[in-house]
Amino acid sequence: MTDVMFYEVFKEEEAALRKILPKSLRAVFTWETIQESKDRKPSATLISIRTQSRIPSEWAPQLKGILTRSQGFDHLVSFRQKAQEKIHYGYLGDYCSRAVAEHAILAMLALLRKLKTQIKHFSQFKRDQITGFECKGRNALVVGVGNIGKEIAQIAHGLGMNVKGVDVVKRLESLSYVSLAKGLAWADVVFCSPELTDKTRGLLSYATLKQVKRGAIFINIARGEISPLAGLKRLLDEKRISALGLDVFEEENDIAEDLRGYSQELRETSRLILDLKDRDNVIFTPHNAFNTKEALGRKASLAVESIQVFLKTGRFPWPVPKL
Repeated sequence: MTDVMFYEVFKEEEAALRKILPKSLRAVFTWETIQESKDRKPSATLISIRTQSRIPSEWAPQLKGILTRSQGFDHLVSFRQKAQEKIHYGYLGDYCSRAVAEHAILAMLALLRKLKTQIKHFSQFKRDQITGFECKGRNALVVGVGNIGKEIAQIAHGLGMNVKGVDVVKRLESLSYVSLAKGLAWADVVFCSPELTDKTRGLLSYATLKQVKRGAIFINIARGEISPLAGLKRLLDEKRISALGLDVFEEENDIAEDLRGYSQELRETSRLILDLKDRDNVIFTPHNAFNTKEALGRKASLAVESIQVFLKTGRFPWPVPKL
């Protein structure tokens, strides 16, 4: 009998998990999502996923625990609302805020310095049309100043940027907070970093973001549902924003299937992604901002701890809150 079934495990993550999993714990790993695996039933009463698996509703009576190996847990909240069974849900404590924040800053710097165009011009050693911008003195707005947003604000400040935040709760005393409308009108760079909730879903829609200072850069490392892609494309086409960096997308499980070739017909969001991804002022990454050696080690430790605690007590150390 399998103790835990891991879905969506990439090679480096599996190696990190195997390194610290107790030998007595019987675990099975696959890189596939649940839907890609085509498993008809769970092979364990405890399963662990990331953010792209769709858990079949008919699995609910056979499951005792579901652990998401992520800090975000909105996808488990959605499943819990549909499942009537008494299942325990867990997520991981903060393991990657610094990694995600550094990725957000990396995307900003690459877009400011027109890195994609620079790379294209290298074959001719050509410097035309690749004059970029320095970040020092530019205005950075952090929308959502939680664990990740706090790190973004601190790094941006260290780079000499003017930094302001937008959040209902003012956690960072050293940061100046503003309303979203005032912040957008002021910002040269907008970082999207809130949790996905009913209140933040669609928060940075086209109607809201069209208030941004013309020529601003937009970076999203939170959730795609907060700022839908169709609106971002329109803002790019209208030159309201000058550049776009996304590590997250709405309907990610569908997009992953489309881009891996599992779907016979591309969905609308996937077509938008393919239309935008090769533009010089666009950087897309595959929900990978968390993925550093350091964060991966912390992630594996927290996941193994969560599994051991659950198997011993029937509870997770970081249970998904009932919102």
